[in-house]
Amino acid sequence: MNDQLDERPDVVVDWPPPRQPWRHRGRLLLLAVLAVVVLGGGTALSYYVDALWFDSLGYSSVFWKTLNLQAVIFSAFALVTFVALYGAFLLLKPARLGELAGGAILISGQPLKLPVEPVLKLIALGLSGAIALATGLGMMAQWPMLAAYWYAPAGATPQLDRLFRRPLTFYLFTLPAWNLIAGWLMTLTVMACAIAVFFIVITGGARALARQRTNDALTGPWRGLSIAFAVLLLTLAARVYLGRFESLFEDHTIFSGVTYTEAHVTLTGKLAVSIALVVGALMASVNAVAAPRTRLLIASVVPAIVCYAVVSAMGWYVSSFIVKPNELVREQPFIAANIEMTRLAYGLNRFAQSPFPADAGIDALDPDHNQATLQNIRLWDWRALQDTLRQIQEIRTYYDFPDIDIDRYEIGGSTRQMMLAVRELNVNRLPESSRNWINEKLIYTHGYGVTMNSVNGFTPEGLPTLVLSDMPIRSTLPEITVTRPEIYFGQLTDTDVYVKTRQKEFNYPQGETNNLTSYEGNGGIALGGFFRRLLIALDRGDLAKLPFSDDVSPESRLLMRRNIRDRVEALAGSFLTFDPDPYVVVSDEGRIFWMMDAYTKSDTYPYSRHYQFGRDRINYVRNSVKVVVDAYDGATTFYVFDKDDPIVAAYGAIFPSLFRDASAMPPGLRKHVRYPELLFKIQAAVYGLYHMTDPAVFYNREDLWTVASEVGMNTQREQAAQVMEPNFVLMTLPGERATEFIEILPFTPANRNNLIGWIAGRSDGEHYGTAVVYDFPKTKLVDGPLQIEARIDQNAQLSGQLSLWNQQGSHVRRGTLIVVPIGRALLYAEPIYLQAERSPMPELRLVVLALQDRLAYGPTFETAMAGLFGGGASTTTAAATPAAAAPRSQPTPAGTPTAPSDINALIAGAAQDLSDYQRLTSEGKLGEAGRKLEEVKQKLEQLNKLRR
Repeated sequence: MNDQLDERPDVVVDWPPPRQPWRHRGRLLLLAVLAVVVLGGGTALSYYVDALWFDSLGYSSVFWKTLNLQAVIFSAFALVTFVALYGAFLLLKPARLGELAGGAILISGQPLKLPVEPVLKLIALGLSGAIALATGLGMMAQWPMLAAYWYAPAGATPQLDRLFRRPLTFYLFTLPAWNLIAGWLMTLTVMACAIAVFFIVITGGARALARQRTNDALTGPWRGLSIAFAVLLLTLAARVYLGRFESLFEDHTIFSGVTYTEAHVTLTGKLAVSIALVVGALMASVNAVAAPRTRLLIASVVPAIVCYAVVSAMGWYVSSFIVKPNELVREQPFIAANIEMTRLAYGLNRFAQSPFPADAGIDALDPDHNQATLQNIRLWDWRALQDTLRQIQEIRTYYDFPDIDIDRYEIGGSTRQMMLAVRELNVNRLPESSRNWINEKLIYTHGYGVTMNSVNGFTPEGLPTLVLSDMPIRSTLPEITVTRPEIYFGQLTDTDVYVKTRQKEFNYPQGETNNLTSYEGNGGIALGGFFRRLLIALDRGDLAKLPFSDDVSPESRLLMRRNIRDRVEALAGSFLTFDPDPYVVVSDEGRIFWMMDAYTKSDTYPYSRHYQFGRDRINYVRNSVKVVVDAYDGATTFYVFDKDDPIVAAYGAIFPSLFRDASAMPPGLRKHVRYPELLFKIQAAVYGLYHMTDPAVFYNREDLWTVASEVGMNTQREQAAQVMEPNFVLMTLPGERATEFIEILPFTPANRNNLIGWIAGRSDGEHYGTAVVYDFPKTKLVDGPLQIEARIDQNAQLSGQLSLWNQQGSHVRRGTLIVVPIGRALLYAEPIYLQAERSPMPELRLVVLALQDRLAYGPTFETAMAGLFGGGASTTTAAATPAAAAPRSQPTPAGTPTAPSDINALIAGAAQDLSDYQRLTSEGKLGEAGRKLEEVKQKLEQLNKLRR
């Protein structure tokens, strides 16, 4: 039988055998539907719940506009990518690919024809689809950049670029979008070239080119490669052309932006290279039309290579022999451009400068005209206050005070500086026996109330004098009231909860029982019927509980994204950067709000230097938006405070319903707006270098400043030198009459500890957003914070007192040193706390005040001021005790002991008092310990008089 088979004529066997096409397509369709359901079902459900959430906040249009933009960008780039790649495959594919690539494989002596072309088509189809999908998703993630380019305000900024004469909007919006698209096109052309090379390889490579005149089927891949290479060279020419503009953003050792060599050689050279690449593309196109030749294809890149080599050589020559010998002269106009544009990019053009004498002597304080400033000196270090509040105001273990905020409030007809802390509920601290779905989702839903105290108010025991405290919330001042103390939205509210259920919510502890409440707001998503509740439960991971809970009704509501940072990030995090430190505000109506600063930023501002801003390197920033979140119902409002910012103007055009004008902010909230802390930090860092506006001084770094350092508590709760943080103070600026809420930072010369100036960011009224820099005389040495700390350590009596406190179960905790300009002088204030090892609650024991020529301390600010005005440092010993305002000297009481037996009794009494002091300190009874220490001192003074 085999012999008979061998005698048959050649038969070509198709492998694998053909299948019925409808079955094959049906299976593919079924697999596609299953993939969409499995992979896309969760996404669709998430979009559905997000749509409900945006609608609950009144921002439904923001959600749908974002979704439409993403869909259009994804579809456009995915479709073009697929058509380009698969179209390139079909166009570059040889006409008779099966004949060229099919092998003569024998099965039972018969040649086997492999389906090369169908297999390659299937592979190309799959790869093109996968790459198109990945490209669409990647470009969709860049929707803020592309949308801002499309909606960029025309003519919003003047011509700022000196070299290219391009408007600022070109660099902020157009150039980033063009670079993104150019990179995408470059990727496509490289892939098209790879496809052409692949076909050349499988069709015989160079041998196919040699046989091209006898086999036209072999010519196609080389023609295709020539066309693809021509497009690649055109795309590369566009990239090189756009790269000329990127020279404006480069940071150099001395300055940023275009240099002399780049302006006179490199930029023109890049243009020549770009033109040479276009010429090369024409050569490659000619190679495709004529008989393809390898030499002509290689020669197409020679003009660009020659131009690049010539430009590099000329650039090296100019840099080495023209610029470096006269660098300052050559680079001076470019340094001036860098200084001007960097100051504009970071808003330093809003800084005014003024001299400050920094005089010594008590008369320079001018206390009679600066009482408002003296009455608001902050003595409570926020970390010490936080630890104290956690001991005296948490009430229950599941409450916490995550942060301390500083603000100003009208009290008794005058403005006072206050410190506030929100009592939030942390469900992770609930007892394990209480950790169940009902407790975490339905009962323990919110925190309760705030505490408020003045920045320098202390009880006789060294604890804060609280204006707002306790549960239910209690106020000691009629001007400050809280009518809605529940905290449903905060910094620790990381879980979803369901409100308006049949289950009463825990409000606050009340003796042996608990006060219960029900949510009365309109925030959140209505759960509705069973099917809607089922979809929400599936998305939020509550499928096993929510749909079947008897406590949940159609009127119940889901509060999600309750963490205020997550909330604002979900709404506008794609194009705004938020300050990491939101602060709480109690409105005139008694409601609690969160206020957060939002920033626009860019890294493509011409001639501006890059600095680190959070996780990004930027060279432009504006605090254009203030965000207000209601702590009870979660209502979130975005107010625009900088209409001149082109970035917020672009996104305002995209989302007109998202932003409101600053004038729409209620007056009760507007008066609590403050200079943004994160912006102030980066402006201070930039100003340290860019306050030098003379190019020669800037070039030589003759007057480089840095933010002053202080001794503070690091993240390990240890005392160490660190850069000072901005401090908010309520003070009257020199030359002004009104008291203002100011954010201040002192500066020192680089690598030195003496002060050289200070900067004040203004928050009130028409001055909001501006700053004043006060320069000290360069001929005068002004002590810096570290030098004041050293003076405190070198004071014999004070250091002895601190050393004594650091023994026997207690330790001294030094607060933040505050530097406050008052009158013509600088007043330094540092609180010192005593903390028992067994108790994490610090209590104020000393206040240290210093001027340039004297230092005083006492148990209260008033006694320390009395010591400061009473004389030099020698008078400070009068206030060295922790007892309340003891007289500086005591008259000898009647019956002062003179006999040896009486002297021995005094010694024994002093020893016993010292022993009692040590015992009371170890037990944390610091108030009683202070009185014992005072008794020890009095006995020692009597013994000292007897010795005389």
